[in-house]
This record gives sequence, C-alpha cells and structure tokens, in this order.
Amino acid sequence: MTTHRLGDTTITRVMEQMGPGFPANHLLPDWDPAILEEHGHWLAPNYYQSETGKFVSSIHSWVIKTGHHTILVDTCCGNGKNRPGSDRFHMLNTPYLDRLAAAGVQPEDVDYVMCTHLHVDHVGWNTKLLDGRWVPTFPNAKYVMSRIEREHWDPSLNKSLRTGQAEIFTDSVLPVIASGQAVLVEMTDQIGDGLLIEPAPGHAPGHVMLRLISGGKEGIFVGDVMHHPIQVYRPEWSSGFDTDPRLAEQSRRQMLANCVARNAQVFPAHFGVPHTGFVRQHGDGFRFEFLESPK
Repeated sequence: MTTHRLGDTTITRVMEQMGPGFPANHLLPDWDPAILEEHGHWLAPNYYQSETGKFVSSIHSWVIKTGHHTILVDTCCGNGKNRPGSDRFHMLNTPYLDRLAAAGVQPEDVDYVMCTHLHVDHVGWNTKLLDGRWVPTFPNAKYVMSRIEREHWDPSLNKSLRTGQAEIFTDSVLPVIASGQAVLVEMTDQIGDGLLIEPAPGHAPGHVMLRLISGGKEGIFVGDVMHHPIQVYRPEWSSGFDTDPRLAEQSRRQMLANCVARNAQVFPAHFGVPHTGFVRQHGDGFRFEFLESPK
C-alpha cells in the first residue's frame, strides 16, 4: 500500500482487485496493435497482457486525508452485488474493508464519498448488505455526486435503462439517497478547502473529476476520463463504454492540457502499476511520466 503526499494532504490507494480485464479492442474499439511497436516495452506486462491481448487494470479507491476531512474517491464494485454477465463484478467477496482499515480508515471515519460517476465499478461499496437490506457502508459520510448523473441513472426518471443498469442504482445509490446522505452538485462545487469538483462529461453524462490543491501542489482524480495510460498518447481513443465518445475525447484532451499546465499529479481509477504519475507535453501531444518505474 503506497501513500503519496501533496502539500499537507495524504493520498492512499485502496485496492479491490487488479489483473487482466477487457480485451484491448473491447475497452478501446480503435485499438491498433501496431502501437506495440513503439510502446510495447512499457505496456507489457504492467498494463497489457501480450498472451491474451487484454489490458491489465486495477479497480481501487483513493483515500484523501486533509487536516479536516477524510474523503473516499469512488468505491469499486462491492461485495455480494448481483452483476450477471460479468464475472469481474458479480457476487464478489473481497477484503476491501480490511484494506481500508489497513490504510487507517474505518467506515465511520469517512466524511465524504466522492462519486466521479455512477457506473458499476465506482459505486459498489457505497452500500453493504445488512439484515437483508442494502444500507450505506459509511454511516457518517456525505455522498457527493452530480445531479445530472443521479438523474440519468435513476430508473424512475430514465425509462430507457436496461435492467442491470437499474439494479446498480437501486442497490448502490438509492439507499444513500433514502438515508439523506446524498449531496447533489451542479458539475462544479467544492469540498472544504482545496478540493474542487470539475466537470468532465462524455464517459457518463454527469462525470466529474476532483481537483486537489494543497501546499502549492496539485492532484487530479480523473475517474474514467482515462481508463488506460495509452490514452495519454492516443487521446482520440475513447472507451467502448463512453456514453458520448467525442465528448469524452474533448474532456480527456482538456484534462491532459490542464495537467501539463498545472503540473498536477494524476490519480486514475484503473491504471496498473505504477498507478499514478504526471502528464508531460511531447511534441504536439502528450506522454505519461510514471511516478515509479514499472517493476
């Protein structure tokens, strides 16, 4: 478990799972294997599994500890959630809460849960099963999400949702709304000093990022604006799961340019090892400077 420090703030990654995920051309439909000629030396084995053609990805949360608050950014898949058709998400039984405790955080300690968006692998631990009911895992937390996102995934408001999408909202979002713990924001807002919510739509309609400013340094928690570090080099490669691929590309390019200008450390939701780093200008495009060398 690695803890990073930005100014007076610490950031710790809490893992739920890591390993080969989607085939490269499934996650990124524009994937061209020819890119391995230039980037294969760092892609494999930490970010790409050559023998299967699958991307290696992590599903994790980031714990931010400031002088006043403990913030949990995204809550992975959760245990015991019915997700048929996806072995990686379905009826899990992981020691996520034990790992959170190892990071020095009990559920009662969390002040804010920041939901960058409401997809299956970002909201699962919002709730836990207690006496046959889904209840908030973090009893003292405010669950922050964009209003657009909340309304889009609510089956009572959006009749076009598939059954599985509705179930995610019902078991992992609706209980925190019912408990009065949900805080809806209008795509831009602030969580205490130095934690700014910024819009980044495209992957999901109300997708947001969290920008941290502390002690003259910056970090950005990008959610699914990027799924994989190859998108730094090919920002036009949008995910097959993006609601609006072109808008997602616009959000990604803007985020990359801002990271260069602000020298912001990037905290992605799904990068393999190393999990974090910096975006640098590279000719007319960008490159990723990993904080640690791949092992």
